[in-house]
Amino acid sequence: MLRRQRSGSVVCPSCGKLVGVNDERCLSCGRRNPGMWGFAAAFRRLGQDFGFTAAMTGGCLVLYVAALLLDPSQIMGGSITSLLAPTPRSLFVLGASGAIPVFGLGRWWTVLSASWLHGGPLHIVFNLLWIRQLAPETSEAYGPARMVIIYTVAGATGFLASSLVGNYLWFLPRFLGGARFTVGASASIFGLLGAIVHYGRRRGSSAVGREALGYAVVLGLFGFVMPGIDNWAHLGGFAGGYAVARWLDPWKPERVDHVVAAFALLAATVVAIAASVLTGLPALGAR
Repeated sequence: MLRRQRSGSVVCPSCGKLVGVNDERCLSCGRRNPGMWGFAAAFRRLGQDFGFTAAMTGGCLVLYVAALLLDPSQIMGGSITSLLAPTPRSLFVLGASGAIPVFGLGRWWTVLSASWLHGGPLHIVFNLLWIRQLAPETSEAYGPARMVIIYTVAGATGFLASSLVGNYLWFLPRFLGGARFTVGASASIFGLLGAIVHYGRRRGSSAVGREALGYAVVLGLFGFVMPGIDNWAHLGGFAGGYAVARWLDPWKPERVDHVVAAFALLAATVVAIAASVLTGLPALGAR
């Protein structure tokens, strides 16, 4: 799949013009090494063929099962709300975020891992349904690689916002405060909504933008009514997704650079989960 091209022409990852695979610089935009050592075409094909939405759904499910198996003591649950719910201890091991992990324990990388974890069956089902609906729409508007960039960055900005408020504005009422301990894909989901809102405004598709904004407002208001909802993660995720979408610009085509960035962010997320496990397993064993 990543077979190296040693001769011929490729499309420049930055400007989309044809360049020689071994050219030192693109004559159109000045980019250095536009052939990316002969792997530019391979990365472009990879971005078209890889099922990012399926990978996100599968990753969330695998980590949910892993959280249950890490600490099965509450799988049967003491009540209907805790049935098949991972324990906070197992979620901590896999990379839960919030004021306590980020600021109390210095686990700053959890702003990347927490989007892939969920606290119960209803939590993961609800979020996966939204991912299945919004990720393909965002991919169609921006391209699959840029969708992953938006998804990942929005999750990180959402959990960073929640952790900051939870640590420094701890005196706020619970429904206005940040989270001490938090997981879930909803920050990234709000980021996808923010990207679709920007797409509607940038491309003149007002109905698309209004629908996405309506979903965001309804879900945001729902968060102030239901207990245990991380409203700052939602707000930070929406803001992060909107800002990244503006930078990526849906009027411009997706480039090979975006594919590389998407895989780099996914790799960083895997590293974040691995770091959480390696540093968190001793705490699980000490219970």
